[in-house]
Amino acid sequence: MEDIQVIESKPLLVDKDLAGLREAVQKLVIKEHDVETPYGRVHCTMKGIPKAERPFLLTMHDIGLNHKTCWDTLFNHEDMSEITQHFAVCHVDAPGQHEGANTFSTGYEYPSMDQISETLPLVLKHFGLKSFIGIGIGAGAYILTRFALDYPTMVEGLMLININPCAEGWMDWAAHRLSGLTHDLPDMLIIHLFGKEEIHHNQDLVGTYRHHIVNNMNQFNLHLFVKSYESRRDLEIERPVPGSHVRTLKCPTLLVVGDNSPAVEAVVECNTKLDPTKTTLLKMADCGGMPQVDQPAKLTEAFKYFIQGMGYMPSASMTRLVRSRTASNSSVTSFEGNRSRAQTSEGNRSRSHTADNQRSRSHTSGSVDGTATSGVDQSVPKSTEVSC
Repeated sequence: MEDIQVIESKPLLVDKDLAGLREAVQKLVIKEHDVETPYGRVHCTMKGIPKAERPFLLTMHDIGLNHKTCWDTLFNHEDMSEITQHFAVCHVDAPGQHEGANTFSTGYEYPSMDQISETLPLVLKHFGLKSFIGIGIGAGAYILTRFALDYPTMVEGLMLININPCAEGWMDWAAHRLSGLTHDLPDMLIIHLFGKEEIHHNQDLVGTYRHHIVNNMNQFNLHLFVKSYESRRDLEIERPVPGSHVRTLKCPTLLVVGDNSPAVEAVVECNTKLDPTKTTLLKMADCGGMPQVDQPAKLTEAFKYFIQGMGYMPSASMTRLVRSRTASNSSVTSFEGNRSRAQTSEGNRSRSHTADNQRSRSHTSGSVDGTATSGVDQSVPKSTEVSC
């Protein structure tokens, strides 16, 4: 019998293939969980496999939305895959707001915004995780901010869209009551979610969300969530000054608002109350009340840069955003320039991350390319404003 020699001309799997396979498997790992809390069950959707040595991404949606209608456009965008390769994502739905939610019983007392934030430690405990980077919009941004104020060690960073840190004032209350006489709940939510220009000129998008609110949301549960948000307390945050001990966010924070958003004034007001050395305000041009739907590519790029400022994803690909000091005579610089923190290896990430004062300087320095900012007193901390 003649021997036949079989030669393997190409390995079945090489390292690159294995990396791609791992990425594909991680994308397929989607599990839904109902976490028991003192305020009812909280529906969570975990995408990917959490890594013990790093935080995961946790999202919270706005009133009138659930995690799918709020975040699918952003997280399904091709540029976001570069981020989700590195981080698992947990989408948290407020009680009774998820798809197919059962109607609460008549005697059920819906949790306040503060109480919803108190469910998050149980979410972390459920998944055996210690910290997260939060992404929230509107009511969700308020809830995450409240949590970060109460549990600062559990939050490594926050991207807050349309954040309003203030309680509803009596004029807002009167306006809502008056509009409630002439508008039903879906109309009021549309006014909350979209700017006037969008409502008049982007009727397809507005119509899609109106249809979702009317046909896909549990109206009884939705009314309770809206009422809870309208009854929120003031977050009572103050901008820290040297020698003071005030209540404010301690983590890096990216504030985001579209220039046509109904929340512009509230977000700008919030920016004045946060630590300027740890806060960046991103104003998105030609954008309305939902940047994650309207301009997901730009928002993803800004979020990548934000994560890099925290010491993660040093090799992430970037293009160009423009940033400037929020001070008169400030110079305009590019996000591209001296990005020394982005050159740090993943293995050295912990050193740059734990050095809080060093991270603050690299995250909000006035000039990324290393040049001095003319006309600005360098000894006085200034908030950083980014436009794109």
